Amino acid sequence: HIARQPFFDIGFVAVKAYDTSWAATFVDKFVDPDGYIVSSQNTWTDPEMAAAVGADRAVGLVMSSISVAMWEAGKVERPGDTRRRDHGHMVFRAGNHDGTDTPRLHELIEILDPIDGGKITTNLWGERWAKLGQNSMGNPVAASTGMGMSDLNKHPRGRELQIRLAQECASVGLAHGYEVENFGGRTALEWASAARGEVYELLDAALAERSTGANWRPSMAQDVVKGRPTEILQMNAFVCDQGALVNVDTPVNKAMVNVVKAIDAGELESGFENVELVLSSAGH
Repeated sequence: HIARQPFFDIGFVAVKAYDTSWAATFVDKFVDPDGYIVSSQNTWTDPEMAAAVGADRAVGLVMSSISVAMWEAGKVERPGDTRRRDHGHMVFRAGNHDGTDTPRLHELIEILDPIDGGKITTNLWGERWAKLGQNSMGNPVAASTGMGMSDLNKHPRGRELQIRLAQECASVGLAHGYEVENFGGRTALEWASAARGEVYELLDAALAERSTGANWRPSMAQDVVKGRPTEILQMNAFVCDQGALVNVDTPVNKAMVNVVKAIDAGELESGFENVELVLSSAGH
């Protein structure tokens, strides 16, 4: 039926990262030749989008610090009663692969405005890596423990695992030469410098302050509850692969990948003891 209708102006790919290629190829046939396809996903999906529809036709949409859940069909939940822009934060960052500022980006941000604030970015890769850092430090920890982020932040070792994951991810992104934007309320350089005692204490204190409020479970934790495959290979395993290319060791991310893969395979149960398992396996 859709194939008989006029073309759409814009296509959104909003599936799990491991489904990017086929989903982008499928939706591409229904979008006007002068239209564009948006990757509104986590992880590093833009190269797959470019391969499927062409880099000139693809737009990256990074969604910064937005928490949503869907526990019932068709019912999207979001914590709180205000939008992030009410607190000075722009959620949506739209960018072209070549870093140009074009009218279609402004159109996209305007379309999304009723949901929350957005802006144009000419630093798509820096924004993407920042979101990857945010996801990599929180998602698998919540997924492997079955806990919400506020509860995790009550525990020193829960905070440490997040900091160690972010440290490695930030170090890899910076080593690749990306202008990594701030994530988790701190600069990428601060996360990458977590081995320094005074920096670690600063980061630890910042996470400890987030031990109250909505005890939200991010997307990977929701996947585990629902029994669906996680994005661990596209998230933390990707960080490890990229680290190997620039000679940055990522032992904590590697250990985290092994634990979540075991949970995915039904070989391990979620629980706080997995925090110790990951840290000790990585030598912490």
